Amino acid sequence: MARYVDGFVIPIPKTKVKAYAKLAKRAAKFWLKYGALEYYETVGDDLNIKGFVSFPKLAKIKKNETVIFSWIVYKSRAHRDRVNAKIMNDPVIKKMCDTDMKQFDMKRMSYGGFKVLVQA
Repeated sequence: MARYVDGFVIPIPKTKVKAYAKLAKRAAKFWLKYGALEYYETVGDDLNIKGFVSFPKLAKIKKNETVIFSWIVYKSRAHRDRVNAKIMNDPVIKKMCDTDMKQFDMKRMSYGGFKVLVQA
């Protein structure tokens, strides 16, 4: 079955990883409530692999920052659009974006929608 994925790369201070995790756990409940199939938030661990462009370099992280790599899985792009429309109209999510997310530099976040090429 075809899937669609939203992907995110977010540079954040290492001191704010716990706060971000708390926020992400709350957000995950909403995405799943509104129909997302899977929701992942991961934090950088083994990021400087020789011979590759590293996530820190790609995200232009500053000293004492790390990278959050996240993805949300949907049935299709149309399904993603329906779920995200509900998310953006939820008053709790709006408040989270207006208050909790301000502690992170979201202007440096990378985001995009992806068609699944291979699923195993």
